[in-house]
Amino acid sequence: MAVLRRIRLKRLFQGTAIAVAGFYALIVLSLLMLKFVNPPTTSVQAQRRLESWFTPGKYEKRYHFVPLARISLAFQHAVIAAEDGNFYRHHGFDWEQIEIAIEEDREGIRTRGASTMSQQLVKNLFYTTKGSFVRKGLEFTTVPLAELILGKQRILELYLNVVEWGPGVWGAEAAAQFHYRLPASAISRESGARLAAILPNPRKRRPARMNNYSAIILQRMAILGW
Repeated sequence: MAVLRRIRLKRLFQGTAIAVAGFYALIVLSLLMLKFVNPPTTSVQAQRRLESWFTPGKYEKRYHFVPLARISLAFQHAVIAAEDGNFYRHHGFDWEQIEIAIEEDREGIRTRGASTMSQQLVKNLFYTTKGSFVRKGLEFTTVPLAELILGKQRILELYLNVVEWGPGVWGAEAAAQFHYRLPASAISRESGARLAAILPNPRKRRPARMNNYSAIILQRMAILGW
């Protein structure tokens, strides 16, 4: 019986190792493709589509991928200032913000998240918004691969194009058209700050109501030299 148990455990371990290796091989292949190919959809977009089947109302998806050059610099800077001020200085994780978030959790005064744009991109591309230790663990191990394979500019381009900006609104171009009837290339500093301000809760917030937070984002942009 002991020998049989050891054989079963060995087979279970081997099967698990093969499954894990296969999963990360698929992630690496996907990232290599995403370095050159724009994604037709993402895991979070698929999640929202599935959720729409069980909620009242019509779901209309707006998603139009555009090159980074067709998103105004002011718009890009506003999003970076709002979501990940250390984007160009970290390697996927902002340990300074993580320490602040942990301390704020201890004191019960959490004011903002600590996820970088790299983390958010990985979540959007491969996982879902459903929080769990398993998803966090997978996200934690995928982010360094994304940083290594994609590089900062492609991460920024992908992030700006796939992030959620309203019910069925995906990416900077769709956001600019939906909220301001303008292309992303024409978004100003003020409008960019307002659009960036809704990212923490895009399905409920509206740019016109983000006076206080957009002002904070504009201050962050000034501090960063933008």
